[in-house]
Amino acid sequence: MSSLFRASGPFAHANVRWYAWFTTAFNARFYYPILAILFVDLGLSLSQYVTLNAIWAVTIFLAEVPSGALADLIGRRKLLIGASALMVLEMAVLLVAPRDAGLLLFVFCAVNRILSGLAEAGVSGADQALAYDSLEDEDDWDEVLEVAMRLRSAAMVVAMVLGALVYDAEVVGLDPALAHRLPVAFCLVQAIAALVISWKFTELGKPDEEKTNFARVFRQTWQGAKWVMHTRAAMLIVLGGLLIDGVVRNFATITSEYYRWIEIPTAFFGLISAAAALLGIYTPKISRRLVQRFSPFTNFALVGGWSFLALFFLGRGWDYWGVLPGIAAMVGMSHLGFLMSRYLNRLAQSHQRATILSVKGLLFNIGYGTASLVFAGAMFLRKREYGQDGEEALGWVMSWQPWIFLLTFVIFMLVAKGLGFPRKARARKRQVTPESAHH
Repeated sequence: MSSLFRASGPFAHANVRWYAWFTTAFNARFYYPILAILFVDLGLSLSQYVTLNAIWAVTIFLAEVPSGALADLIGRRKLLIGASALMVLEMAVLLVAPRDAGLLLFVFCAVNRILSGLAEAGVSGADQALAYDSLEDEDDWDEVLEVAMRLRSAAMVVAMVLGALVYDAEVVGLDPALAHRLPVAFCLVQAIAALVISWKFTELGKPDEEKTNFARVFRQTWQGAKWVMHTRAAMLIVLGGLLIDGVVRNFATITSEYYRWIEIPTAFFGLISAAAALLGIYTPKISRRLVQRFSPFTNFALVGGWSFLALFFLGRGWDYWGVLPGIAAMVGMSHLGFLMSRYLNRLAQSHQRATILSVKGLLFNIGYGTASLVFAGAMFLRKREYGQDGEEALGWVMSWQPWIFLLTFVIFMLVAKGLGFPRKARARKRQVTPESAHH
């Protein structure tokens, strides 16, 4: 991480340095450890919260790929500025959302989720594409990823502890109505920081003088989607990642409910998330060694096996000790993110890099949405058929989930092996011309 502060190595380029700070400000959010109970405590029901998640997923689905195409056509910097501004609005709306206001509260929260989805879609692919294309040597991306992910994890440690701590009204000695707003207020400050950082980026290359319209955006999007579908290596990597991400990310969105199920006090939610983030400081270093030593097939087999074990032990529902497989699942998700960025950036061409990363994001969100719907549907049927309460149904679904995941993933890996899972991509040396970058 010292290379970031010394502005040496790949971080000699300002875009690469700003990428590390931007991804930290945008992603290490203070409200993550209490996200589900935040909306419930505002006055929403759990079913309304699930509906909000669906609205968020649909928004990303509709905006993900067009935003990537726009980034490649009008400039990645502009998309980052716009996404950061949307994050500011997102947090402002949630901060002033009326408590226990019925339909009006739901409308405020729905607007928040739509703005959040648009912001996520805008950033997806654009920040990495801008930083990656600023490098002279693709081999440097492993170091950039490692440092950026370690910085983000370190920030997450602070955010998770502080976010959950200030949310607990008894700990901070404030009225609950005020205490429950503090994590959102901290996120608003983060959003403003991300907006300031986004202005610091330098666009690569000359501005596109051709008029950008819906037809061009659609054409660029379709070309990127076709590239992924017709590039076997890219499609197998995306599908492999999708199978893992969908199930693990679904767990990530219900962690607070899971911790309540295994009888963890709310005040400890932040400490648990901080422990996972603390391990995330060291995970990128291990990820970097694994991608340099093993083939993509082996790395996906390893992360798939790790995720199965985490899901299996989560399904045991151990009181207190159940936090350990929860942390393990988050570590596996962090490693998967490293794999996806490393492999797809090496396969993609510069002129459509943001589009392709957005296609990946779109497919991942389809996988996540599918996993969430199956999970929620299974819980609903279990409660209706057997009269179980929410916690009993949650435990039943989580006990069966790892075996369904294992069967699906093993079938995919066998098919992928037969199709020829990609070998390690060879890095290309390339010079960054004065017209395409500014040091």
